[in-house]
Amino acid sequence: MTTVATDGEHSGRALQLIVGIVCMVMIANLQYGWNLFVNPIDHAHHWGRAAIQVAFSIFVLTETWLVPVESWFVDRFGPRIVVMIGGALVALAWAIDSIASSLPVLYAAAALSGIGAGAVYGTCLGNALKWFVGRRGLAAGMTAAGFGAGAAATVVPIREVISVYGYQSAFLWFGLAQGFVILIAAQFLRAPPLKAVAFISGPNLQIGHSFKPLETVKTPLFWILYLMFVLVAAGGLIVTAQLASIAADFGVAESPVSILGITGTVLTLALVVDNVLNGLARPFFGWVSDRIGREPTMFIAFMLAAVAIGSLALYGHDPLLFVVTSGLIYFTWGEIYSLFPATCTDSYGQQYATTNAGMLYTAKGTAALLVPLANLVSRSGDWHQVLWMGAAANVVAALMALVVLRPMRQAHRVRTGQNANRALST
Repeated sequence: MTTVATDGEHSGRALQLIVGIVCMVMIANLQYGWNLFVNPIDHAHHWGRAAIQVAFSIFVLTETWLVPVESWFVDRFGPRIVVMIGGALVALAWAIDSIASSLPVLYAAAALSGIGAGAVYGTCLGNALKWFVGRRGLAAGMTAAGFGAGAAATVVPIREVISVYGYQSAFLWFGLAQGFVILIAAQFLRAPPLKAVAFISGPNLQIGHSFKPLETVKTPLFWILYLMFVLVAAGGLIVTAQLASIAADFGVAESPVSILGITGTVLTLALVVDNVLNGLARPFFGWVSDRIGREPTMFIAFMLAAVAIGSLALYGHDPLLFVVTSGLIYFTWGEIYSLFPATCTDSYGQQYATTNAGMLYTAKGTAALLVPLANLVSRSGDWHQVLWMGAAANVVAALMALVVLRPMRQAHRVRTGQNANRALST
């Protein structure tokens, strides 16, 4: 059987994908540019890296745990207004960061930026899942790639602004610019017609019944997905939030290195390479999962992530290998933001896709609670224990994909089909 779709699914969906990607790019720095601000903030105020990194955890918590609420509004009132509010909060948050003179103010700004980023992220990803029913993995991956790779183009400019004008100016200028672009782009967003549904045979059979959010959280399948998401996200978040600190503690942050004829410091090249690979991972693995299935793709990606994290622990003290291994970590971690939303919507239907995927996305917030803990474990500058724990978590998730998730999804599809047939016969 081939994909069956209405004209409504195709009409204007390319524009919706592009607009969603643009909005994602504009919020990427809130997470992936944070590395650049930690040490300058600490040098200015001497609050300590562990205390400053609490702001990152607050950002991730509010960015993820409030997405179901924001998605509820999207499913009922459309994507435009939610993204507009998100853009305004993004600009306000970084403006506050630029004048923050105490940790409580820094934490408050982190909460606002998380709410704004979550509104944009959850809306744009959910919109892509609804518009591209037949290619959810690829569409979700391309949208999430804007968030994963969007910071790559601004790493060098932000570092330069921080170096010349101070981190306060970088917060203010980039915050206002990013918020403004989101406000403009939001005007073009719209939800697809509800009848734009496709049913597909092959590795990723779609569920015809749309599960309401309360129905979704009552199924064991959802919580298996949630646990796997936490396991993989934790290792990736620890590295992405601490990359500058890891490089400094490994003694390679400012070491010169050359890759493909491009020369720079380890940290600068790593941030650029990592963000590009993080973005590429999302559509690539999403595309692969559309063809060979979600669970086999998860197994491959998560096992590769375990190897990459372990390699950073073993070889990260070498400048060139630090760039290479950190890039592999980003490449084998970013795919969770395409694989899990696509799997969730395959399993629970289209109508409430934004809310259901948003509930699953809160697993990233749960994983973020481990970031400050990693700082405490590595207080002596030894990151090896933390990295090996991250590698082990990926191995567990990879095995769960084949041994636990796949049979549970098959049973879920059969059970849902039986219920649907029973409803039709009554």
